[in-house]
Amino acid sequence: MYEEVITLWKETEGIGLSDADSKKSIQFHLERNPNTSFIAKDKEGTILGAVLCGHDGRRGYIHHLAVRQDFRRHGIGRKLVQECLSRLQATSIHKCHIFIFHDNINGINFWKSIGWTYRDDLWIISKTI
Repeated sequence: MYEEVITLWKETEGIGLSDADSKKSIQFHLERNPNTSFIAKDKEGTILGAVLCGHDGRRGYIHHLAVRQDFRRHGIGRKLVQECLSRLQATSIHKCHIFIFHDNINGINFWKSIGWTYRDDLWIISKTI
């Protein structure tokens, strides 16, 4: 299943993958954050969408929400996000963040359309270790 999801992420504009998305790293994330990441499939078992979600005990984080191009605007992304938020809330997480590229206009528009607030008061500073 990992290969199918990573292929979807690679084919989805606006998603940036790195070493943190290796099979081993994703498995570690899923073990550390059980029951917060989801896959949407059709009746035949074809993956239509996927989302990676987790939390640090204080805030939730959604990574790599993707829906196959030919299945967008059917509510799949919205349902995946809602399930993530429901699961986070069930573990007493009351705020969730996403990371999005500045030039991912389609992604920004999607998140705004489902009630998320774009913040320009924060910047992310990273270091590879």
